Amino acid sequence: MPSAIPPRQSVEDQFTGFLIEIGGQKALAAAAPENSPISANGKFALRYGIRYLGKPHLAIIPELVAIDYGQMLNGEPAWDFLIKRSNIYPRAEVFGLRSDGKDDMTYVKNLDLAMPVMVLAFTDQRPAAPLGSINALICAQPDSMPERLRSHLPLFETEAAWLATL
Repeated sequence: MPSAIPPRQSVEDQFTGFLIEIGGQKALAAAAPENSPISANGKFALRYGIRYLGKPHLAIIPELVAIDYGQMLNGEPAWDFLIKRSNIYPRAEVFGLRSDGKDDMTYVKNLDLAMPVMVLAFTDQRPAAPLGSINALICAQPDSMPERLRSHLPLFETEAAWLATL
């Protein structure tokens, strides 16, 4: 008898700080920026998207993965499966929210796991669309940030260091 379908759940990290944007580039800043306009501030939910093959501007935030023979994963187990073992199950189905806010289902074979993960910032638990894709993290104490966030974004200790790269 097949098991019940688990609820859809993405991996998520919490961040409190500032979202700044200059020239289409968005960064999360732990401290108030001195020279950059603030797009939003407060608590953010950060979710991680896997880019589509041939469409790197779009990503899916995995919430539920259906593997062959009825096995279903959500949350951390789904994320670990996609990052570490999904290459042996190209027909596994991935359900989730796209980076443009649309609900979607795709197959693992349609995802580009060689591309960098897209970090998306949200202001509440179940929004229609993210505030945007984040390009950098500005934090003088990076060890205080979630490990997954640090591993998927370039880190700058100061706002000036980030601005020098634009």
